[in-house]
Amino acid sequence: MRRGVIAVLCLLLAGCGDPQFRPLMAGETILAFGDSLTEGRGASPSQSYPSVLANLSGHTVINAGVSGELSQAGRARLPALLAEHRPGLVILLEGGNDILRNSGESALKANLAAMIEAVQGSGAQLLLVAVPRKSLLSDGAPLYGELAERYQLVLDDSSIGELLRSPDLKSDMVHLNGKGYAVLAERIHGLLQDRGAL
Repeated sequence: MRRGVIAVLCLLLAGCGDPQFRPLMAGETILAFGDSLTEGRGASPSQSYPSVLANLSGHTVINAGVSGELSQAGRARLPALLAEHRPGLVILLEGGNDILRNSGESALKANLAAMIEAVQGSGAQLLLVAVPRKSLLSDGAPLYGELAERYQLVLDDSSIGELLRSPDLKSDMVHLNGKGYAVLAERIHGLLQDRGAL
């Protein structure tokens, strides 16, 4: 009976049992890895979410976004960046091009899993940012939640979908504008604070 009460209380408390980060130490680098949404297409480089996040967090944020990248290419590219920068935390926002090109969710999931394992193997922490399916009302594609559960990751499941449903925050159908990237950076910054990284 007592266990049941504790379980119910845990469910009622926001964040109870959710994955947490260890605090980033001064000087630790954040690696923002992904495609055009990380690169900041549709805005100036200073308006990209990694640039805004660097200002908000006080940490160096490496913008490792490559416009048009598919997850298979990201999987091949990531290990060298992990070795070069030795980040304390990686923000992984990859998969939009796979979904837009109907490349197959099973291949995307396998590539993301390999990237997650590479990050965890390097000793870095990881924030997974979900990309929506091609649907106006979609939040993150379910595969992101499945990966977050499997690897016990902090997941931002809704930001990209919500921002892309706001016309005033977009530069085109699939990219944000400067205002949109600022909101994304603020949401990521808030999540990093809530889960203990900052």
